Amino acid sequence: MKYRKIGDLTVSAIGLGCMGMSHSYEPKPDKNEMIKLIRTAYDMGITFFDTAETYGPYTNEELLGEAAKPIREKVVLATKCGQMVIDNKPVVDCRPEVIKKSLEGSLKRLQTDYIDLYYIHRVAPKVPIEETAGLMKEFIEQGKIRTWGISEPGVNTIICANKVCQITAIQSEYSMWWRNPEKEIFETLDELKIGFVPFSPLGKGFLTGKLKREDLTSTDFRSSIPKFSDEAMKTNQKFIDFVNDIALSKGVTSAQFALAWVLAQRPYIAPIPGTTKLHRLEENLKAADIELNEDEIKTINAEIDKIELVGARYAKAFDETTGK
Repeated sequence: MKYRKIGDLTVSAIGLGCMGMSHSYEPKPDKNEMIKLIRTAYDMGITFFDTAETYGPYTNEELLGEAAKPIREKVVLATKCGQMVIDNKPVVDCRPEVIKKSLEGSLKRLQTDYIDLYYIHRVAPKVPIEETAGLMKEFIEQGKIRTWGISEPGVNTIICANKVCQITAIQSEYSMWWRNPEKEIFETLDELKIGFVPFSPLGKGFLTGKLKREDLTSTDFRSSIPKFSDEAMKTNQKFIDFVNDIALSKGVTSAQFALAWVLAQRPYIAPIPGTTKLHRLEENLKAADIELNEDEIKTINAEIDKIELVGARYAKAFDETTGK
């Protein structure tokens, strides 16, 4: 495994998003099997594990805490606060008293005295980001967290927050399928020396080229996402065909190529693809060894720009909580 720097943290080039191990997908995997998978991931070189208070809720942190306990000092644990999903709608609350309570709960569930990377899951419009950043600074001084970050902020939020307390990482959706962070965010991260942690780097499974609409049951959260409607998936198949053709020419899988593309965009990027299957984990990790040069990236990106993609990435309620 290769390793990268995101802010002051050294992490495996590819991390592991743990959400799907107990949240958003049915049927939920066996807990003991997921503990075994997390420990196997560590044995294979992964040192970067991502969860959140809202996943479950709470059960995902408990799962990761139990799995990581024997290797706690050797791994980087990231979790998030400030958002819960109630009646299938996101509720953002970053009031200091709420965040303080969340942190104590996360520490207990993760069975640790400190959290390596503590994110604000979404920016709360009624709580000044400077106030939140000041609270994170207090947590760092108290030794309860090592670093902090924000999930899905806008540029102004990043700049204002960073002036109060240095941000280690921004987390956002990013993939060949969703490139919006390139428009403004990357330039700001370059300037402020902030790392970037993409979630859904495989387009929530779409970029593997193996996902079919009929695979999405009513209990799969993707079934409510516009990008995964029958019409959108049929229209966007041309994008999958494009990815498949390049991957085939390089002798790798579509998933491996899609991850390699993400890694090639910036040296401070560490994606966190999620999986509950060992063979997918093994497949994903091989992406770190795929080299793409600058000319290849320019050519590929130019071709991507020509392909029109349809469908929103989230239902409206969720998209309204991003990019402030």
